[in-house]
Amino acid sequence: MFEIAVIEDAAVAEASLDPIRARLLAELAEPGSATTLAAKVGLARQKVNYHLRTLEQHGLVELVEERRKGNVTERVLQATAASYVISPAALSAVQPDPERSPDRLSAQWLLALASRLVRDVGMLMTRAARARKKLSTFAMDGNVRFASAADRSAFAEELAKAVTGLVSKYHDESAAGGRDHRVIVAIHPTITKEQ
Repeated sequence: MFEIAVIEDAAVAEASLDPIRARLLAELAEPGSATTLAAKVGLARQKVNYHLRTLEQHGLVELVEERRKGNVTERVLQATAASYVISPAALSAVQPDPERSPDRLSAQWLLALASRLVRDVGMLMTRAARARKKLSTFAMDGNVRFASAADRSAFAEELAKAVTGLVSKYHDESAAGGRDHRVIVAIHPTITKEQ
């Protein structure tokens, strides 16, 4: 089981977003059968089986074992991942594009960048898993409390200069065998309360 799986296909995304199927995926973090799940989610076993077949067809759950109980074979399934992220690639025709949001100080541009990050890293994770290779990444996450909007602006300016300096220092266009990497740095207000 993967820690996180990325859903890149629209049909798989649609299957996973059904409320009953999403609940079944959550329950299947631990292996279970249609019979055990029916009791947990309050549905008939046949209805649970229908949803499990759909999830299995889309690769969201997999067979762990089959158990014989009298004349019946009980199928035990488990989710293929502990959690899922739907890539913007699943909605390719309408996925956000930073190039369409030229205002680099807007929330729309930041969201388009974040969407591209999810899409690209998701695609790289999928390819790395297929090749049975590790994917090298780096991320930072932190909080800073600004006393004023002027301080936030000054911080952003200093951060931009620092990142630009590092990129200038380490970027080598002529490096044989070098590999391009994308750098994204973002600042946004912290969500302090749930609605």
